[in-house]
Amino acid sequence: MNSGQENTALQTDISDSRNDSSQYSTKQTATMSSVKKKTKCNHSLKMFMVALTFSFICKALSGVIMKSSITQIERRFGITSSEAGFIDGSFEIGNLLVITLVSHFGAKSHIPRIIGIGSLIMGIGSLLTALPHFLMGPYKYNSVLNVNPLDNSTITYAPCTNDLKSAGNNRSSILLESGCKHESGSLMWIYIMIGNMLRGIGESPIGPLGITYIDNFAKEGHSTFYMGILHSFAMAGPITGFLLASFCAKLYVDIGSVDLSTITINPNDSRWVGAWWLGFLIVGTLDIVSGIPFFFFPKNLKKARRKSTGPTPLDGPSTNENRSQKLNCKNSEQTKKTSSLAGFFYSLKCIITNRLYVLFLISSLLTVSSFIGSITYIPKFLELEYGMSMSKSNFFLGTTTMPVVAISVFLGGYISKKLKLSVLGLAKLLFISRTGSLILSIFIWILNCGGQPIAGLTVTYNGKDPGTLQNIPLSFCNSDCNCDTNIWDPICGDDGLTYMSPCLAGCKSSEGHGTDLVFHNCSCIEANNFQSGKSSAYLGKCSKTDDCSRNFIYYMIVTATISFVIGMGGSSAIVLTYRFVEPELKSLAMAFHSVVIRTLGGFLAPIYYGAAIDVTCLKWDINNCGVQGACRMYDPASFRKNFFGLNGGLRAPEIICYIFLYIALKKKYQENNTGPSNNGGIDVDQSNLKELLKNDKQLVSSAHAESESHI
Repeated sequence: MNSGQENTALQTDISDSRNDSSQYSTKQTATMSSVKKKTKCNHSLKMFMVALTFSFICKALSGVIMKSSITQIERRFGITSSEAGFIDGSFEIGNLLVITLVSHFGAKSHIPRIIGIGSLIMGIGSLLTALPHFLMGPYKYNSVLNVNPLDNSTITYAPCTNDLKSAGNNRSSILLESGCKHESGSLMWIYIMIGNMLRGIGESPIGPLGITYIDNFAKEGHSTFYMGILHSFAMAGPITGFLLASFCAKLYVDIGSVDLSTITINPNDSRWVGAWWLGFLIVGTLDIVSGIPFFFFPKNLKKARRKSTGPTPLDGPSTNENRSQKLNCKNSEQTKKTSSLAGFFYSLKCIITNRLYVLFLISSLLTVSSFIGSITYIPKFLELEYGMSMSKSNFFLGTTTMPVVAISVFLGGYISKKLKLSVLGLAKLLFISRTGSLILSIFIWILNCGGQPIAGLTVTYNGKDPGTLQNIPLSFCNSDCNCDTNIWDPICGDDGLTYMSPCLAGCKSSEGHGTDLVFHNCSCIEANNFQSGKSSAYLGKCSKTDDCSRNFIYYMIVTATISFVIGMGGSSAIVLTYRFVEPELKSLAMAFHSVVIRTLGGFLAPIYYGAAIDVTCLKWDINNCGVQGACRMYDPASFRKNFFGLNGGLRAPEIICYIFLYIALKKKYQENNTGPSNNGGIDVDQSNLKELLKNDKQLVSSAHAESESHI
């Protein structure tokens, strides 16, 4: 009996041991499977990060190419700066048409696949933008020499002549009629506008959906760091874009189809048009390539995330009445399914009634408007103020400003992660960044080179300031030359003055070929250099002084410093875009943010900046049809006043908005930490704050950690 009991007990122990062993083995297998899934998820997320970074680089590259080429397009098609700004803003029109719907419904669809399709459309738009170059004839700039770029012959020309039938100084009815037929091709800028609009449509899902995908599947507290990495490496796009634009601007627009030895202008001339179309061909191809990898990523990297900590979705029952009240979405029972159109409008209402979000949106709009307006016309400013060609301007921007921004954006994201900044800390960092950049920008105002003396336009023919009178091209020294005063073909005389044309300088003869052409026996120059007897002139405006070159160096140093300070708040600005709303609304919040920014900032800013620049024009190009074209010469003082005046007018209220935002946020933050019940007082903003921290298992411990980590 005892022996049987012992055997039974032994068998029971063996069975229990086997069961325990089996359970342990099952747990171990489940753990290993979980580790493998997590490893696979992390690997896929890293690969997605690489693909999205390359896509960000390509879209930034495309944007920089357009911004850098807008002045070239303005000259090629003979349009004003405001009209060129409208073409540039067509990108925002395309983006506006789809970005809100794409971001809202796309967040519930296959995000990687939508990003891939967008990249393909973006590439097609870039290729379409370059199409007009291949449909138009060779570029014909206005010159008293009337040189046909397809003609290889050497021309001996006497600018100043009494012959009333001289083709060089007067336009016959035959030339007028022939020229008008050719000028009709300038309407092909419509292709550029449509291509740019397509590029905006294709770019719309890349930013909002890409960042949403990363934030959905990244580890807790790592999304901010990932975004810092993403936008830092994405700065390779602007850097490469400016360098590529510099290379293209140095090449003549019709390179390969004309004899460059017959071209009488150089890249420093306001009539020069570079190979703007070449950049669009390159970036269009890269955009298409960047979209291919996204078709191989899954819709989801893992089934669920944040089951116990995520806030209640809008289409589910509310478990926290206080939270829903602070969202201004007071009646959750009226909420429709978020996949429906009614749910879309309800979600949109929740966003636009969020006071903190709206304040941040207004301040961001002012920031972006000043940035877009500046970056669009900064090459034009550098050309006018410091005598830099478009090629050199783009080169300096690509090698100095952009690398500094890339470093500072990464550093700002790293600081945010290292210090575990709360929303209040991020807002403070952003405020310091924006205020510091505004203060530093004051120094740019004093780093100017003054005006450039142009006889008959900004000064009299003896080099004196005419006072209030300007643009008086005729004088006693050229009154017998039968000159066409509408032509802009500047030359630099031995007397140090720039003349609007060889004819207006009274030049009687010329020698040389192409850009080496030299004019002699110029009566206006001889009158100023009567004692020395020098009376020659050379193609192009006179060079700036050495003091101006020194000021340009100081300008680049100040600009690089401003870029660094602005970049420090870059990651904070990105994160704050959706930290003021419920996590389920972050994709829509970013999309609505982009719509407002792109409409009122990206679209309108180039137009009213261009209009402010146009009113400072001193000399407009008049084509063969007698129609006003692009501006050839601006008044430097007025240009500087309008350009930087607009910047200051936008940046000052921006800082005021940030002050109100910080005060409101700090008040809300203190209320949530001193209320009678943290569980009832923490709203969606506070629940979002937890994503910046590693430990968010309990509301109380999370709030305590935030109070210790905020600045």
